[in-house]
Amino acid sequence: MKKVLITDAVHPVLREGLEEADYICDYEPDISSAEVTARIGEYTGLIINSKIKADRHFIDKANRLEFIARLGSGREVVDIPYAESRGIRVYFSPEGNSNAVGEHALGMLLAFANNLIRGDREVRQQIWNREQNRGFELKGKTIGIIGFGHTGPAFASKLKGLDMNILVYDKYRKGLKKEYGHVHETGLSEIQHEAQIISFHLPLSTETRHFCNAEFIDGCRLKPLIINTSRGSIIDTPALLDGLQQKKLKGACLDVFENENPVTFSQEEKQLYEALYMMDNVILSPHVAGWTSESKYLLGKVLLDKILYRT
Repeated sequence: MKKVLITDAVHPVLREGLEEADYICDYEPDISSAEVTARIGEYTGLIINSKIKADRHFIDKANRLEFIARLGSGREVVDIPYAESRGIRVYFSPEGNSNAVGEHALGMLLAFANNLIRGDREVRQQIWNREQNRGFELKGKTIGIIGFGHTGPAFASKLKGLDMNILVYDKYRKGLKKEYGHVHETGLSEIQHEAQIISFHLPLSTETRHFCNAEFIDGCRLKPLIINTSRGSIIDTPALLDGLQQKKLKGACLDVFENENPVTFSQEEKQLYEALYMMDNVILSPHVAGWTSESKYLLGKVLLDKILYRT
């Protein structure tokens, strides 16, 4: 009997597709992490988002598990080498929401360049500051994209028609010009020295945690705008705040944060985030870059195909 536990809200295409393939699906989007750990021994398949951490301790309890399927791209929630050493297949679906993330990053960039958030807020208060809200055009600007897995190329494709100079750095992907003729593959230092805008599209790992730190910011010559739609801990938040306060950065567009649960903020975190919230040159959104109606379907469909066809 093939039995799957689905621990988060998913598009019906995934559940219905599995059931058509003779899987028994327990759909429990409100289940707690502790409950999943207690019951995981019953299941041959597990579908998760971010609340379940499939670490070594968890996997040791999964005696019957054949696969773990993660909605999205966050690889940090699964101990992949250990799972695979136990014969458990691990699936991700970054293809499902990469376009949504690319569009969201572009939307944040355009909103920042044209002062749309502040302008909207002021007009609602009958404040008419045209000169103070004069924006800047993206044509001719240099943008650096750090990380070119799935969302990086999606963002670059949106920028293609804007006549921007698109610099790309990815430590593990080379020869990008052959497939992406509109980008210029370069080194990290070149991006720090030449880019007026820097956008992060990195997975979270021990290697990338706090990739954007005080040293990185100090190495940026043109006081760039920072965009992050990847993982909050890619950026060292205190270093980012200091960079903004010291005018080492033009601004920031953040969809992700080191702590995304405000009720758990420490006093230090409250002060840190409140300072960010007060800044006019910071645009924020609640980790929704990949959260569209279309991506909900695609995340489920991509996972379904990988599970059924083991791609």
